[in-house]
Amino acid sequence: MHAGTVDIPHPAGRKAVVLIPRQHRFTNRANLANFYYQQRFNSADAEDARTVGEELQMSGVTEEEAKVSLERFGIAHLLHSPLIWLSNGEHKRFQLTRALSQKPAWLLLDNPFAGLDAKAREHLDNILAGLVSEGMGVLICCGPGSVPRSATQVARLERGRLRIIERSELTWPAEGLWNDGEDADTNPPVSLPSVYEYPDFEIAVRMRNLTVGYGGRRILDELDWEVRKGECWNISGPNGSGKSTLLSLINADNPQAYAQDIVLFDRPKGSGESIWDIKRMIGYVSPELHQHFESSIDAFSVVASGLFDTIGLFRRVEGVYRESASAIMDRMRIGHLSGRRFHTLSDGEQRQVLLARALVKDPPMLILDEPCQGLDTAAVRHFNRMVDRVCGSGRKTLLYVSHYRSEIPECVGHRLELPASEAARV
Repeated sequence: MHAGTVDIPHPAGRKAVVLIPRQHRFTNRANLANFYYQQRFNSADAEDARTVGEELQMSGVTEEEAKVSLERFGIAHLLHSPLIWLSNGEHKRFQLTRALSQKPAWLLLDNPFAGLDAKAREHLDNILAGLVSEGMGVLICCGPGSVPRSATQVARLERGRLRIIERSELTWPAEGLWNDGEDADTNPPVSLPSVYEYPDFEIAVRMRNLTVGYGGRRILDELDWEVRKGECWNISGPNGSGKSTLLSLINADNPQAYAQDIVLFDRPKGSGESIWDIKRMIGYVSPELHQHFESSIDAFSVVASGLFDTIGLFRRVEGVYRESASAIMDRMRIGHLSGRRFHTLSDGEQRQVLLARALVKDPPMLILDEPCQGLDTAAVRHFNRMVDRVCGSGRKTLLYVSHYRSEIPECVGHRLELPASEAARV
């Protein structure tokens, strides 16, 4: 490969180029992508999704070949699992398995390390090095901290121009939307227009002997955990260890919560509360959330939907509701994005909009599931300053999921590390 040019061969019987996008997308058995957000946690509805093995066989891979390919990425135990059950990191490894089964001359990857735990990132780095040594071309779009060891050339995109650089230049300028100056008050203030009154509580979350699984696959096993009001927690663990499942039990997205010994906001689960009573207490961000908004929705409507805990806006926003949504966008300096379509925004802008959605009703708890996925170093620093300002005073309870220690806000003082799931250990 020469600076400024890339030769892409077209070998007989092979695809010239296969792209692995940052976000995973798949269809149901009717080839429609009409999954709803909580569907992965409802086992009866998971049958609408193809299994990992079925999806690979649709690409011309035999079951034996599928087993070998999945083993390469440490996910052979997922062969018969519906795609919708896979965690974010498991989906990434499945995408790589499917792409390599097509034996491309060039592999194009958009932030391939996003969503992978530390062990999986190292494993992928070694695989990429092996592919390069075998003669496959690999082109990766990523941040400076994710450049693999196998990269033979590095280029930086600056103001629309691509410049070949040395590895010693792998630093990222803190500029643009996210750089308002280290001393600038870029964080939203604690007070917002009052929309709801919240009941006081002492115990935000308490779980006793929690055991959850799907289709004979145990995800969480005899977990005991307590989170008190105002505590800030980091939740970590390998891909497939049950982090998203754990959060779904708290955020009223998982029906298995009713069969467990769970207390939320001082109330035993199933003691007469509705799912909306629980959701009203929580502001939520996840890596998959933005995929479920309709393509036509604008940024203001995404933020305002957080007032009603819906994925989409299905009512007029007036009075104090409109005032609150406008206020949080202005105070986060994203008011200029208000009328733009959400899906046309950059990753950084979408993350800001989703954080504003989580904060718009000033809830007593925030659940931030890999909120910085795909952001550069300056963006992560800015994002965490906002989280520290909101949660550092002890007014809010925080559950923060990240595979990167450098992404964890300073306000976090507690840690829950989940072990690998039973199936992944086999």
